[in-house]
Amino acid sequence: MATVPIKVKHQGKTYDVEVDTASNGEELMLQLYSLTNVEPENQKIMAGKMIKSDTLLSAVKWKSGQTITLIGQPSANVVTEAPEKTKFIEDMSEAEMARRADAMPAGLTNTGNTCYANATLQTLRIIPELQEQLKTYTPAASSAGPSNAASSLFSAEQLASVGLGGLGAGNDLTTALRDLYTMMKDTQGAVQPIMFLTALRQKFPQFAEKAKHGHGFAQQDAEEVWSQLIETLNQSLKLDEQDESNKCFGGFVDKYLGGRFESTTKCDEAPEEGEVHGSDNFKDLKCNIQSDTNHLREGIAIGLNEKIEKRSESLGRDAIYTKTSRIARLPKYLPVHLMRFFWRKDSKQKAKILRKVTFQHEIDLLEFCTDDLRKKLVPVRDKVREVRKEIEDVERQKKRQKRRRQEMEDDPNAEGKVKKDEPMQKRKEKEAAREAEKEKASAASTSSVAATDGAADVAMGGTEEVFKTDAEIEQERAVAIKAAKQDLLDSVDPAMKADSSANQTGLYELRAVVTHQGSSADSGHYTAYVKKTAPEGKEEDGSWWWFNDDKVQEVDADKIEQLAGGGETHSALILLYRAVELPTIEEGKAT
Repeated sequence: MATVPIKVKHQGKTYDVEVDTASNGEELMLQLYSLTNVEPENQKIMAGKMIKSDTLLSAVKWKSGQTITLIGQPSANVVTEAPEKTKFIEDMSEAEMARRADAMPAGLTNTGNTCYANATLQTLRIIPELQEQLKTYTPAASSAGPSNAASSLFSAEQLASVGLGGLGAGNDLTTALRDLYTMMKDTQGAVQPIMFLTALRQKFPQFAEKAKHGHGFAQQDAEEVWSQLIETLNQSLKLDEQDESNKCFGGFVDKYLGGRFESTTKCDEAPEEGEVHGSDNFKDLKCNIQSDTNHLREGIAIGLNEKIEKRSESLGRDAIYTKTSRIARLPKYLPVHLMRFFWRKDSKQKAKILRKVTFQHEIDLLEFCTDDLRKKLVPVRDKVREVRKEIEDVERQKKRQKRRRQEMEDDPNAEGKVKKDEPMQKRKEKEAAREAEKEKASAASTSSVAATDGAADVAMGGTEEVFKTDAEIEQERAVAIKAAKQDLLDSVDPAMKADSSANQTGLYELRAVVTHQGSSADSGHYTAYVKKTAPEGKEEDGSWWWFNDDKVQEVDADKIEQLAGGGETHSALILLYRAVELPTIEEGKAT
């Protein structure tokens, strides 16, 4: 039995169906009846041609993944599921309201100098693959810890305020993170991350340091908690070893946030030593900031071309080496740390570099890649831009037509043109005259034969410019856009295509920013900006959520442009980029 997997669209839903090409239309109708409750006698199946009950399916040119259309309604005799009752907002529970597509996300309470953790948690939360992986996480028995582990860090009143009484989360940080994100998903209010902070301070005692004035805990560095949390997740979130695509990764973080450098180290003082080649894994890129660093790209370049001091065997002493690193694997999610904090010996504290360093909403990292990776990514990146140009051309054409139509409507000297403020009878007369003129011109062009090539261009004076509808424009361009996207997909290197958790385009889009306000890492205030995602089937509007502890508000994209630094105001500290993904193509539609 030869079967072909297809998709069947019916009343806004899509069904996956296996077609037996050795059968006839009647059997296919019975399959669709079981899925849609539409009786065979009420079905019209469109697959290039109408499929009837006696149609031999072997005579139909099926394609794997092809989409066909089913038209028809169940009769009154068919028992169907009752339609879901509309639920109004006032009737929803808090969890139901929080899960609506347009719901405001939950904030996090500052329990005392914990803004550094709150900003980091809000940023990591935007990674959907992390959310899915946490759902399946089960801690090892050795990491569960005692149930009363939190008692020395938080009072009974604090624990009771979040419904946990005297219980503690033990020392399993990943469990605490999972439970915290579960709580945040079901509310639009503020959540107290007490159990997460308990586990964090037990696993990493530096975050339990007391404030200098003796009350509460000290302020910490968001970069440090980010690094410790990422390393913890890399160790605890293991991948399914039965999946062949996971075998080359040590854990979840390696797969989705892990990249690889290929490096060359050469002695500046003894070139005869020769080059030493190596390979290193990374989980973020560093943007080093010097006195002349103005842009993110410049800071990244500094980090990938560094001077190091180490012992030279040929010289018998320490010498200066140049280490040049190039990226051999780009991960799907790329954190970039702006190295704004440094240790000052005179004041014995971390100081902050206030210099303005600009960054883009989209970055191209191909210049920092190995030659091999660049060869694979350049054709894909260029075709991504071609596809974008095709789509932008459609929008430009719509705007151009709209503007031209408006100009003609507003032009009092435009003879024969229909104006929007004219009486209906006069508008009808002009429209009739216009149609008659078009028919006359069409007949004239049909009956005339050009004697030379130069006579082919006939002036059509006196005819009115005809405007296409937006739907007509989109329809004309849809074929070109689909072809461009298919060309893009065909250009992806097979090895790159197999690694779906890597960046396959070389381009990244900014999704979140951790900011710091103040002049020192040990003081000031941390917040997070996260780009709003659009409900399924809609486009993003470009706005962002600003998480300022328990306060959450929507801001315009212009606000992100103000986070480049240049003073003690909010400046970007961690940028989280996501790979610009390849397009997908459905039958009759490209996305």
